Amino acid sequence: MSPGSVLLLGGRSDIGGELAARLVSGREAVLAARDTDSLDDVERRLREVGATAVHRIAFDAVDTERHREVVARAMDLAGPPAHVIVAFGVLGDQCRAEHDEAHAVHIATVDYTAQVSVLTVLADLLPRTATMNHPATVVAFSSVAGWRARRANYVYGSTKAGLDAFCQGLADRLHGGPVRLITARPGFVIGRMTEGMDPAPLSVTSAEVADAIAGEIHSQERRGRVRCTTLWIPRRLEALARVMRLVPRPVWRRMPR
Repeated sequence: MSPGSVLLLGGRSDIGGELAARLVSGREAVLAARDTDSLDDVERRLREVGATAVHRIAFDAVDTERHREVVARAMDLAGPPAHVIVAFGVLGDQCRAEHDEAHAVHIATVDYTAQVSVLTVLADLLPRTATMNHPATVVAFSSVAGWRARRANYVYGSTKAGLDAFCQGLADRLHGGPVRLITARPGFVIGRMTEGMDPAPLSVTSAEVADAIAGEIHSQERRGRVRCTTLWIPRRLEALARVMRLVPRPVWRRMPR
């Protein structure tokens, strides 16, 4: 196992917590969230699976001016990270966003602008501490919702489309260096964010998403590889997504969430 800590930006994220639990054994963890008092269950879980220490730091995604400070603080507490999970985000209310521009901007800020800010900070700082023998991993979360925006959730979908494009370019920038970027493209994820909604075809749980990402990381570690990659979760979702691009627009605009 390479040295380094696990940094979870978005400490209350279902997927982020599941993934951290699969990566943290024998490592220190840093949980970054707006409400650090709400992280008791996450901290308990990480300690149970082998975290050597768990730190908490305040993190407000929309306060982009402090993102570099937050990452630096995490590194001061637990050392250079081996894995950074960028897991904060909001689904938002599409109906409200169609009439409330402030809400639409909030969704765009959290799900795109703040992500770009954090990922830029990480791409700048991590190569200074990572090496090809001890690489660092950054995990970002795109979505099938960004593959082709739908009327039912186009504000959220547009942020994921933008983030996905950003990650593809960032992956090319990081290629050949000691930092791997894994961009996850899950389908509908059953969890706290989607509670009360009817699951879509090929839905997955937070645990299944975490398993797929951790599996990719561990596979690369076993092979001694440092490769940026994009993961469809589940893998068969990629075939469905390509069909989605072919649906005529008059039909597509009537598609449900």
